[in-house]
Amino acid sequence: MDHLYAVILAGGSGTRFWPASRRSRPKQFLAIGSPSPLLTTTVDRLDGLIPPERILIVTGDEHAGLVAEVCPQIPADNVLAEPTGRNTLPCVAWATAELLRRDPDGVHAVLPADHVIEPQSAFREAVATAARAAADAPTGLFTFGVRPTFPATGFGYILAGEELDGAGLHRVQRFVEKPDAARAEEFVADPAYLWNSGMFVWHGQAIAAALETHAPATWQALRSAPLEAVRAAYPGLAADSVDTGVMELWNDVRVLPIDYGWSDVGAWTALPDVLAADGAGNISSGGGQLIAEDSSGCIAHGDEGQLTALLGVHDLVVVQSGGITMVCPRERAQEVRKLVERTRAEAPDKLL
Repeated sequence: MDHLYAVILAGGSGTRFWPASRRSRPKQFLAIGSPSPLLTTTVDRLDGLIPPERILIVTGDEHAGLVAEVCPQIPADNVLAEPTGRNTLPCVAWATAELLRRDPDGVHAVLPADHVIEPQSAFREAVATAARAAADAPTGLFTFGVRPTFPATGFGYILAGEELDGAGLHRVQRFVEKPDAARAEEFVADPAYLWNSGMFVWHGQAIAAALETHAPATWQALRSAPLEAVRAAYPGLAADSVDTGVMELWNDVRVLPIDYGWSDVGAWTALPDVLAADGAGNISSGGGQLIAEDSSGCIAHGDEGQLTALLGVHDLVVVQSGGITMVCPRERAQEVRKLVERTRAEAPDKLL
């Protein structure tokens, strides 16, 4: 597939993974739920489908060096360094403009840098299926919908409509924002509802038309601007997501349901979905060692060479990283951002 490219979105601060995730080395550059840094794993997942020279990585200015460190196979010209974070729509628009300049006939797969997916062969097959369809769809925008395995309230959902062809693609009827628990129960019981994976495939001309229609100010600022002009314009761009700014508004969106293992690893409590537990349900992450006595259901993350020892505790998250220890009940792991805010006010150097 000589005209297939990938755009990997590697921005974001990963605050729900503090204190392992810091401003200087956020989540996507850490081995959380994977043996290698998440960004490295994302690039490696494309091996045999898209070569490094056709992979763009969009990241922040301060993290361009980390991209070179964990993905040395990616050419330096393929790293787009944002002067400031403005959400995913400007990322996509900038990458689209760059790829259209290189190849007006290109098909683009847009992938977050921090997902854990297995088996990789099934992922590549799904991307290839969507790419072949996108190459023949001048207005189609494609996404992947994960078949729900539990009533998640932390994901958006996609309502799939009629099947369009023998490849398993469906028309998208509508996108649904993160539901409450009752609605999530209804969605997981209805096979037409899928989790919104945040992964996309489209022809470059199709996404350009959608950006021109629904995000004209951003698209005009980036579509043919030299690097200096892009950097000057970037802080003034609307901080919109590609989901709400384009996908939910476009009239030709299609979804491919996927059944392989997928996790966006959104919080410490996602690790049991991607890592094996011991006999008592304890999870160890990060390269450190865990010793657990009369303890169960705990998630322990430690830097390489670090030991975490647990005695008589249950259902805790214990993180030791960079001289900081964070402990909380598993049920409150989504609230780690509260600690980040307190730390920002009381010990800001511990966020670096």
